[in-house]
Amino acid sequence: MAANNMKNMMRQAQQMQMKMQKVQEEIQSMTYESSAGGGMVKATVQGNGRVLGVEINPIVVDPSDVEMLQDLVVTAINSGFDEISSIGSAKMAEITGGMKIPGM
Repeated sequence: MAANNMKNMMRQAQQMQMKMQKVQEEIQSMTYESSAGGGMVKATVQGNGRVLGVEINPIVVDPSDVEMLQDLVVTAINSGFDEISSIGSAKMAEITGGMKIPGM
């Protein structure tokens, strides 16, 4: 009986691992568009850590205040990555039942 329980646990662990691998691949290919400054700066990012594009409304391009534009770009990019991370964590929690697994 104990051997059957161990086999079931191993099978369930393998199934969970396969589901987690699939979700990780899904997260890597996920794209998300975020914005900053009320939509004046938009960034499109991908779950694999790539920035796919940045769109800047010319109205916020002020040569005397380049720092503000730089901050808006960084904020838009980081917001996109934060959202992908949040979505990825929620998807992983669905698989693991909220159990914290190191490296996930």
